[in-house]
Amino acid sequence: MPVGKSSGVAKYTAPAPQQTAATTDGGALPGDFTDFLKLVAKSPALITGYSKVLKAAGYYRGKVGNKYTPAFQKALVAAESDRASINLVSPMSREQFFAQLEPVSTGGSSGPSTVTSVSKYTPESAQQVIDAIIQDTLGRKATAAELKKYTKTLKDVEKQASTITKYSGAGANQTQTTTRGINEQQYLLDQISGSDEGKANKVLGFYETFMNALGAK
Repeated sequence: MPVGKSSGVAKYTAPAPQQTAATTDGGALPGDFTDFLKLVAKSPALITGYSKVLKAAGYYRGKVGNKYTPAFQKALVAAESDRASINLVSPMSREQFFAQLEPVSTGGSSGPSTVTSVSKYTPESAQQVIDAIIQDTLGRKATAAELKKYTKTLKDVEKQASTITKYSGAGANQTQTTTRGINEQQYLLDQISGSDEGKANKVLGFYETFMNALGAK
């Protein structure tokens, strides 16, 4: 029977197609993963956290931040694809997968990396060094004024005493170059021995004895 204005039969409206996220190859993503993406997209903290993990594992090459970008979602999809493949053989939750991701080595692609090692002295360790040098150089314990003065000296030369190691290349062709700074204890010894009292005691042999103990000639 035709449907007219007075027929009393409601018109049929087709349901709107359900919107789903898509994989990198155009296929639809599972519903639970779509929900996961929506959850992450709403949380700047989650975006930052996952972008750091994905970048370290080699999935994400963009800038770490709290913005949900196409590149970031692409990285999440790629990681999920790998998890799904593993899950077929050995069941693994999404949380377990991310927990087991390991940082990838970038080799020499990003240029030389530099590591700077700096020795920091606590007040206690500085006092031990100063006491030992003054005892061996001047034949007595350090005064409170000397402890204050030479502790500052050790702190002032921290950067000069740092060791800088540069790495370049990759694999068997990797090169390591190490540049050593000054010896802060030797520097402190020179400062103390250069004082008037130090010069006087040098004549008595305290300075030479300590230099021999350090292996100097």
